[in-house]
Amino acid sequence: MAESIRAGVGLKPEHFEAARAAREPGLWLEVHPENYAMAGGPRLAALEAVRARHGLSLHGVSLSLAGEAPPDAAALQWLACLVRRFEPLCVSEHLAWSRVGGHYLPDLLPFARTSRALARTARHVAQVQEAIGRPIAIENPSHYLPLAGHEWDEIDFLDALVRRSGCRLLLDVNNVLVSAHNLGFDAAAWLDRFPAQHVAEIHLAGHSRDPALGERLLVDSHDAPVAPEVWALYRRFLDRAGARPTLVERDANIPSWPELLREARQARALMDDALAQRCGELAA
Repeated sequence: MAESIRAGVGLKPEHFEAARAAREPGLWLEVHPENYAMAGGPRLAALEAVRARHGLSLHGVSLSLAGEAPPDAAALQWLACLVRRFEPLCVSEHLAWSRVGGHYLPDLLPFARTSRALARTARHVAQVQEAIGRPIAIENPSHYLPLAGHEWDEIDFLDALVRRSGCRLLLDVNNVLVSAHNLGFDAAAWLDRFPAQHVAEIHLAGHSRDPALGERLLVDSHDAPVAPEVWALYRRFLDRAGARPTLVERDANIPSWPELLREARQARALMDDALAQRCGELAA
């Protein structure tokens, strides 16, 4: 994705026409490939029209890479077809599991970071990459409660996964904030340790308070604007690591197209500042 170090937005069907007509500099768009696992029809045609004008990224939610079973063969076949058809800038997935016994669960579920889980996940990532013919980026998850049985620190686990499989990382800054709040660790310190050299893409999103527990539990809901605390963490990472392709996600309470672009422009301005700072340091 180095050819387009700019900001993008998650693309929803209600914004197909606006996205196709957009002339925003460096704009790119991201979709869930599961929503396009079809042989034809108006949705694929609309995505092709958008792809003709803008960069596209595929962000999967169902490969269950940390699960016991290998990735579903049919799902891999569809993903490979989409990759060939749309030539996306990036393909990404979550560090989670969601499938057991052939049944899909409607969530991205946590797992104990053991050496066995590392070997299994690296094997599954390698299978996906072989099927689609390119590396994928793995997203750090949101955490909601402590989980017993970890043998690996999360950042060390992600770093080892990259080294074993040849994948890249997708840094979700909102997930860092949500997890830090819920588990009681320092989000800035965690972010400062994150291996920037492996980051292919960054996600920004909004979160909400749990309906029952309120501020005690934050939920990675993607239904609100990016929070000021997330913008601050994002700026902190850019200051250390430099600009990376950045996406603003919104999956519920979908705003107007101009509102999505406003947040993308805010991310782009921060990236431009980081690039200018880096150039100044090199010139000094």
